[in-house]
Amino acid sequence: MSTDTSPQNSTDDSSTDVLIAGGGPNGLMLACELSLAGVRPVVLERLTARAEENRANGLVGQVVRVLDHRGLHERLTGSAEPPRPVPGFVFGALPLDLSAVEDNPLHILGVPQRRVERALEERATELGAEIRRGHELTGLSQDAEGVTAEIAGPGGPYRLRARYLVGADGGRSLARKLCGIGFPGVTRDDTISRSAHVAIPESLIDPATGGLDVPGYGVVPPFMHHRTEHGLIAYGPFPGRPAILTTMEWGGSDGSEPPPMSLDELRKSVRRVLGVDLPFLPPEGEGPHLLRLLTGGNTRLADRYRAGRVLLVGDAAHVHSAIGGPGLNLGLQDTVNLGWKLAAVVRGQASEELLDTYESERRPAAERVVMHTQAQSALIAPGTETTALRVLFGELLRDPGNARHIAATMAGSDVRYDMGSADAHPLAGRFAPDLTIEVDGGAVRLAELARAARPLLLDFTGDAAAAKEASGRQDRVHIVTGRCSGSSHGVSALLVRPDGYVAWASSSPEPDEGELGTLRTALTRWFGSAT
Repeated sequence: MSTDTSPQNSTDDSSTDVLIAGGGPNGLMLACELSLAGVRPVVLERLTARAEENRANGLVGQVVRVLDHRGLHERLTGSAEPPRPVPGFVFGALPLDLSAVEDNPLHILGVPQRRVERALEERATELGAEIRRGHELTGLSQDAEGVTAEIAGPGGPYRLRARYLVGADGGRSLARKLCGIGFPGVTRDDTISRSAHVAIPESLIDPATGGLDVPGYGVVPPFMHHRTEHGLIAYGPFPGRPAILTTMEWGGSDGSEPPPMSLDELRKSVRRVLGVDLPFLPPEGEGPHLLRLLTGGNTRLADRYRAGRVLLVGDAAHVHSAIGGPGLNLGLQDTVNLGWKLAAVVRGQASEELLDTYESERRPAAERVVMHTQAQSALIAPGTETTALRVLFGELLRDPGNARHIAATMAGSDVRYDMGSADAHPLAGRFAPDLTIEVDGGAVRLAELARAARPLLLDFTGDAAAAKEASGRQDRVHIVTGRCSGSSHGVSALLVRPDGYVAWASSSPEPDEGELGTLRTALTRWFGSAT
């Protein structure tokens, strides 16, 4: 861990290319992306040490494949096996059966957020990023050339000059507020959620499902929201750590404060939700143990992602319900989309127009998350009308086509980026399939070729015409020729951006001049002119 607690003073005139306000998962991932692209950022994090509280219990969606592209999936799992889609999940406390879904897009990585943060911080430090713990952004001003940040550090206040500043400082982002970026949306105050680590007697574990066999009620399945007419309950028996029990109830809109959180209050809440008692025990082992109460929630989306030389990522740009676990999926993909673009502008390889595509690509993804989390919130609410809606929705989910649509929405793979061509290949604008390529007598996955976060041009044609077209950009584009083994997904050549999205593709065994012309256009649009 890199920690800077050196004395600073208010006349400090040091500078950096990119300053990142916020050292959570999104800020750290952006630091990794910039460093891989040759830009060494400075990260400010007000906390002097990583928080022990676990805000998320895993990663859901396309971000799992993104981490595979950076070698972080193997680092987090300890296995070289690539990610595999899950056979089932949950949507709005309804089971989502994906076992019969072709090209299932939904991946899950059951790793707690604090482990993700630790891995990202280690990786950012390895790559040369400077992480200043105990340092907090307090003010900023900007001009045509850069941003001057006012910072409070352990040694006192100081200033730091940066060409760009990225706000990764959460839903209450000071960077966003200082830039005058609006954060419209809605605030709810009618829900109360209680969560705690607990120990469950062995006699109450259902041997068939691993869920809770509650006397007088029945089985509460594990790892999914379970709705009753009186509220919601979720049980997470995570391996190697205490189980988490969560309830959600509706009420509290009269403005009265709920009782302080305690295990006894959670017991009372479980009884109200299920109608019976659940005799759980305090968690075993050393803490810190989770004991959390949340009231209400916000759904908000920044009215713009950029103000001059200040940009927003993650919760600084969008907040929403955590149902379905979309937060890290959305935020970390923001950073991977922005990182290579910002680095290209900083290094003089692209104009600032490239930064405009960050918002045009990622804001629609946030709008989709806002939509589906609000839809799920409606499906878990109490009331007989909601129960009727759930019956109908459950029938629709039994259709594999509908199940795939929901899975793609939760994964974030339903968003297709505009690659600038009306007749683009079906893969253009989509996340690249994990092809296996035979090169130099060996086989390598596309995800392994993406570890360096460079653009990739993969050419499987006989005359390597696409590779020749990109030969003038070998300083920026990694060109690979070979043969695709296994499923080629119908492509003979494809250009993949550093964020894993396909910028151009061809299915022709020998691309003609027209297709090669669109390749030239894509290369110039995304990676600049040939040298």
